[in-house]
Parts: sequence; C-alpha cells; structure tokens
Amino acid sequence: MSREARGTSVLRLALPHGAAWAKAVAAGTLSAVCAVALLAASGYLITRAAEQPPILYLTLVMVGVRAFALGRAALRYVDRLAGHDASFRQLAVVRTEMYRRLSSVAPAGLGSTGRGDLLTRLVTDTDRLQDLPIRVVGPLVSAGVVAVLSVVAVALVWWPAALVLVAALAVAALLGTVTTLSVARRSDRETAADRGHVADLVLDTVRTLDVFAAYGTLPDRLARIAALDARVTRAVRRRARVESLVGALVALVGGGAVVGTLSVGAPAVVSGALDGPLWALAVFVPLALFEVVGGVPLAVLTLRRVRAAAERVERVVPAVVPAGIVPEPDDPADPRDLVVDDPLTVTVTVALRDLTVRWPGAADPAVDRVSLDLLPGEVVVLEGPSGAGKSTLVDALVRFVDHEGSYTLDGVEARTMHPDAVRARVGLVEQDPFVFDQTVRQNLLFARDTATDADLTDVLDRVGLGEWVARRGGLDARVGERGVLVSGGQAHRLALARALLHAFPVLVLDEPTADVDPDLGDAVLRDLVGAARQAGRTVVVVSHVPVPTDLVDRTLRMRDGRLVAG
Repeated sequence: MSREARGTSVLRLALPHGAAWAKAVAAGTLSAVCAVALLAASGYLITRAAEQPPILYLTLVMVGVRAFALGRAALRYVDRLAGHDASFRQLAVVRTEMYRRLSSVAPAGLGSTGRGDLLTRLVTDTDRLQDLPIRVVGPLVSAGVVAVLSVVAVALVWWPAALVLVAALAVAALLGTVTTLSVARRSDRETAADRGHVADLVLDTVRTLDVFAAYGTLPDRLARIAALDARVTRAVRRRARVESLVGALVALVGGGAVVGTLSVGAPAVVSGALDGPLWALAVFVPLALFEVVGGVPLAVLTLRRVRAAAERVERVVPAVVPAGIVPEPDDPADPRDLVVDDPLTVTVTVALRDLTVRWPGAADPAVDRVSLDLLPGEVVVLEGPSGAGKSTLVDALVRFVDHEGSYTLDGVEARTMHPDAVRARVGLVEQDPFVFDQTVRQNLLFARDTATDADLTDVLDRVGLGEWVARRGGLDARVGERGVLVSGGQAHRLALARALLHAFPVLVLDEPTADVDPDLGDAVLRDLVGAARQAGRTVVVVSHVPVPTDLVDRTLRMRDGRLVAG
C-alpha cells in the first residue's frame, strides 16, 4: 500500500457526518462571513459618516454592523459547540472501531509493536484524529467559501481590486503551504514515531527498573530516554516556529493586499469613477479576509500531522486483516460450541497434515509442512532451539495465525470452526502468563465464574499452590499488578489452574519453566504435567530445554520450522 493510501480508512472514519456536523460547518462559515462583513461594513459606515449625510442613510448600515457583530459571536459559539460535540461523538466511534480491529489482529498481528508504542498509537494518535474536523475540514471549508464571496463582493465594487485580492490569496496560499510542508514533510512522521519510542522506553524501564539498577545501566537508559525526548521537543518547537512564521507571512501578504487595493482604487476615486465609501469597503475586506484564510496553511500542517497519526494507527490496526492472521468472524460462535461438559470423558484428537504457517510479509514459512497427531490423554514434548517455529506452531493450534494444509479437531477442519470454538478445546498457558491485579479468587473466576470456593481450592491443590495460598491468607490474597507479588513459577501454576478450571481437553504449555530457577524447573514441570494428566488432558509441552523423559509419552523436535528426528 502506498504511503498516500495508508491511513485513508482511518481518516474517513474520523470525519463526522450528519446534521450536527453540517450545522457546525455552516455556523463556522457564516461566522467567518460575518467577520469579514463586519469590518467591511464598519469601513463603509465610517467613511460614509464622514460625508455627513442624513442619518437615515446610515441607519441600515448601522443595523448591519450590529447584526454582523452579534452574528459573528453567536455563530462562533454554535460552531465550537456543535463542531466539538460532533467530533467527540465521532471519536468514540473511532475508538470503538480501533479496538474492534485490535481484537481481530491481536496478538499475533501486532508484530514487533511495543506496548508503549501501541498505547501511544491507540491513545495519543487516536486523540489527534479529532483535529481533522475541527482544525482541518472546518477551517478549509470556511476559508474557501469566504474567499470566493469576498472576491465576488470586491469585484462588484471595483474589478481591478478583485484581481489584486485573488493574486494576494494565491501568494499567501503558495508561501504558507510551501513553508509549512517543507518542515512537516520530515517532522510529522518522525515526531509521532519518536513519541511511540519514548513511551516504549519509559514503560520498559519502569517494568524492569530493578534489572537496570542492578547492572548499573540505569543512567545510560535514562540518558537515552532524555535524548529521544529532547529530539521530540526540538521537533515540536521547530513546528511552532514555522506556524508563527506562516502567520507572519500571511499577515504580511494581507497588508500587501490592502496596499494594492488602495493603489488600484485611488485614481478611480479621485476621478469620480468609484464611490469613496464603496472603495473603503473594498479596502477593509482583505484585512478581515486574511484573518480567516490565515488558518489555511496551519490547517494543511495539521492535516499532515493528522495523516501521520492515522498512518500509525492503521499500520498497527489495519482495516483489512493481513494475510496469515485469523480474523474474528462477524457472527459470534454458537454458545453450545464453547462448552465442554465433562473434560474427563470428552476427548479431542488433533491431526495436522502438511501444516504450513507464514507470517504476514514473510517470504519463507515459519512452520513448514508439519504433520502430527495428538491423541487423547497423551503428553507430547515439542523441543527445539529458539526460532525453530515452536511458538508459531502453538499460535496456529489456537488459531491466532492462519495455516495452509490441514488442521482438524476430531476430524473437523479448524478453518470451518469459529476461532472461539477452537480455543474452547485447545487452551494455551503462554510463556509469560498474564496475572490480573486482583485476588487469587478473581484470577481463577475469570476462567469459570460459576466455580465455588471448593472448586477453586481443589484446583489450586492440584497445581501445588494450595499451601502457598493458605499462607497468603486464602483466596482473597492479592497477587499485585501483573503478578508482581508472585514468582514466575507461581504465575505459571496459577495460569494452569485457570486452564484446568476452564476444562480445555487439549492444553499447550508454552515454555512453562522459562521464569523458574533451573533447580526448581523439573519440580514445577512435574507438578504442571501431573496435574494436567490427572485431569485427563492432552498436554503439549513446548520447551527449548530438555524435559525429563519419564514425564512424557513422546518427544518431538523442531528445527527451521520442520519436525526432525531425534
């Protein structure tokens, strides 16, 4: 997709529509018309009054001045009120759509996007989309309409002055836009990306602060964050200077338009070909008009900033799910397909035939023609070095990524099943299990909200956490944010307890000893596999380190995306 095309769907989504938005645009345009008409009528009134005509000749203009002044204020209020209301309402629609897209591509489709960068894109960049209607479309429409009406009005008074006004508008648009784009072309995307990198670094630093402090690298880390933040600050200041320069240039051109109008109209006034008060009206129009059109270059600058934000948002949550990622169907799964009544009697046979997985944009497959049968109740270990394709195979089993070849559950092709129905049968205890900042009870009820305290205590005993929970004060003991109060092994046990409570017939344990001391690794693994086997589950243990052979029925090895012997 070309750079120009990226972000288009997000921009379209961010633009409000309907009566409220039309009212805001109309009110903004009429407010700008009143601003120009107010100054022009004031100039006419002052000049005409200097001729000391009967007051009757001034009454209509005086009423017009008051009407334009009141209309300008009232319409601007309506514009701000209706425009922001429409923009904020549309922003809620945008956020809903962004999270819907996120649920369709997460987790496998997020690629290498860091958590801090993802948060920046979904919060800061999404918030910036509200500038599209308020600071881009509205000002551009108002400026365009007012410019045309002003040129027509001046032409009706004295057409050479209209030519001067058109030339001044062209020069202002050219100078302002070229000056703006010369900076924005480089800075907008870089600044938005740098903000995401800063958020990533800050979040990563806070989460692993003890590691950086222990190894004495915290000062270097903070210096890196400060340097990147300073670069963002310099870019913002540079853009602010450009905005000020553009405002000065537009004002200068506006002054030139006034001088030009004076110069072309003075001879006609002296000769009597042009009425003096009407000429004053034409002279005052550019003064007010350039206050309105002065926002055009800034609107162009804002448009580029909004487009950069839209590109960043769409890059992480595209409108079309990338090839290789399993999209969430529009229709929910049949509730009957999401329930496994009795996992001790309900078994599932998994069969893979020439299963191949390709990540989006990758030329070579991450998993290449894997054929495998997982029989009910057996324990299979999948070994291999990092990058061998083990985690990708796991993602295919739980339908985070799409596959070529065949993958069946009890003879039913997984592609024909709702992804949630597949995940109701194949459960994953991930390498870095997520633990909620809640009590032990809430962390377990997340898997089955109808479970009793007796059920929870029983499943904790089965994974070896019963005594630990009792010492902590029971089921109401808190585990801390992201499980900070539990060890890596305890987090895996708690995640396994959730999986057992949910009653998955097939359990995949992805690197269950990754966060456990080597001396405790075998003990943890024996507890996890023993608990799963006792519950009648089919277990797949994914590990890059050897697993005791007495725990398993079969050991398979992967290398370069393929199953190999030995």
